Amino acid sequence: MCGIIGYVGKRNAVPVLLYGLQRLEYRGYDSAGIAVIEKTDRKIIVEKQVGKIKDLQEHLWNKKIEGHTALGHTRWATHGAPTIENAHPHTSQKGTISIVHNGIIENYLELKKELLDKGYRFKSETDTEVIAHLFEDLYTGDLLETAFKVAKKLRGAYAVGVISTYEPDRIIGIKKGSPLIVGLGKDENFIASDIPAVLEYTKDFIALDDGEIALVKTDSVEIFNINGKKIEKKPFHVTWDVSVAEKAGYKHFMQKEIHEQPRTIGDTITGFSSSKDDQLFCMLKDVDRLYIIACGTSYHAGLIGKFWIERFAKIPVEVDYASEYRYRDRIINENSVVMGISQSGETADTRFALLDAKKEGAKTISLVNVVGSSLSRETDYVLYTYCGPEIGVAATKTFTAQLVSLLLFALEAGVKKGTISFRDYEYIYNQLIHIPSKVEDILGKDDQVKEIAHRYMNASDFLFLGRNINYPIALEGALKLKEISYIHAEGYPAGEMKHGPIALIDEKMPVVCVAPKDRFYEKIFSNIQEVKARKGKVLSVATEGDSQIKQISDEVIYISQTIDPLYPILTVIPLQMLSYHIATLLGKDVDQPRNLAKTVTVE
Repeated sequence: MCGIIGYVGKRNAVPVLLYGLQRLEYRGYDSAGIAVIEKTDRKIIVEKQVGKIKDLQEHLWNKKIEGHTALGHTRWATHGAPTIENAHPHTSQKGTISIVHNGIIENYLELKKELLDKGYRFKSETDTEVIAHLFEDLYTGDLLETAFKVAKKLRGAYAVGVISTYEPDRIIGIKKGSPLIVGLGKDENFIASDIPAVLEYTKDFIALDDGEIALVKTDSVEIFNINGKKIEKKPFHVTWDVSVAEKAGYKHFMQKEIHEQPRTIGDTITGFSSSKDDQLFCMLKDVDRLYIIACGTSYHAGLIGKFWIERFAKIPVEVDYASEYRYRDRIINENSVVMGISQSGETADTRFALLDAKKEGAKTISLVNVVGSSLSRETDYVLYTYCGPEIGVAATKTFTAQLVSLLLFALEAGVKKGTISFRDYEYIYNQLIHIPSKVEDILGKDDQVKEIAHRYMNASDFLFLGRNINYPIALEGALKLKEISYIHAEGYPAGEMKHGPIALIDEKMPVVCVAPKDRFYEKIFSNIQEVKARKGKVLSVATEGDSQIKQISDEVIYISQTIDPLYPILTVIPLQMLSYHIATLLGKDVDQPRNLAKTVTVE
């Protein structure tokens, strides 16, 4: 969840670090810092601040720090509160080695005791400081050789960057469980947690795999396994431009990403069709059960995928939170398939649960947005969404792209299995290609949604209701509102309302009803009447032309008509817009909500 950047080259490193840290802000953080090997006296200078990158920039304003080898870090607190002492980088007792770290060292207490017994003093409450002292304790005269020794003593998931005054022309990167990439430049090289941090300087990268250690110098990069064997790795080239990660005139990244959805949905339809893996769909013919595991918004996408896969491919599907699935007694055989959904491809719970299932014999599929991510390399098959970087913490465009990929996956599997005809496939596909323009129409109602948000922004609780395939959209709408506005919200299947939640409804309770004109319309209509009978405020998302629902709703946001299976891709858009406007009217930071991170790389 933390952000790492490292630079070695001919530029002054400080501006490079600060730029990179700004690009990593979306990952979530509460403090930031840099460590620079100073050009003249070769000492490590460490500067840290609690708060935002701008606080660190202001702190550095009058400090003239120049050096060509350096590390930067944004910290999201795990071990120890957000303080200057706990902020990274951490430095060894002699001040000769500095460390940045993302992840959790599970055996840090055991290692800390050993180091305390040897006389090492600790300034922080973090697990990271253990690594700095361990490097000093085990230093052999060769930083790379020492890294092999240190890596063998660490347990947990981590990405580590190391610099030392002993060898000031190099950076060591160690990867196990947390993301770490190497950026390849001309007369300069980088390490980073994510591509946007260094995309201004290079578009060529090497993705490290677990158990790999990188030796990064100005003019060379070498990769080794933990036992010291050199590994040849092929770099990959990124085609998207740094401008994709800019706001492009929008007030927030979240707003921009909501409005990008016509394009990203279209790109994902095209991308799926052009990169179809026939081996994957042939394999699915013999599958007797598919498990979908994910977290947060991706979990909601999986719930909708279940409806499509069972309907079109006739494969039984179970959807589970990855954090729960990992520790359950799994029932897996050679005909089991486990699909992990993760925007980043680095979500720790999803990733480790998939790897466990793979060890037990399951075939594995990942659905990810980031090319070269850990999940995309570790699973048997991979499906991509084609969204470019999503910077806002609250997932929007990647959610609708995940839905498109899951629908096409279900249809393709159904055709291969013979559970739907090619004619039916073509009909649904032809309806799908009109979805981007229908999303564009919904986005044109932005002013109307903002007015509704203004009327309900001071509500303390919301209830979201949906039926069948739109029930997960109710869950997603509630999650969006919670995570960016901090208003309590619950998503519920509308048919379950009488089994408890109806007791909450009164004249102060806004109830958002996902009610398109599908085959469950009469059922949800009855549920809305039950809400109105108890004086609840009803905000309906309904199909254009539905005058009946207007008579029993306080507010209606209309969407274009489509076929029943495609409604979730449309009904979620007004809920994203509603959450965005409520949060911004309340003055919340929608791109970086409190306590949240974009990529959760620790359990």
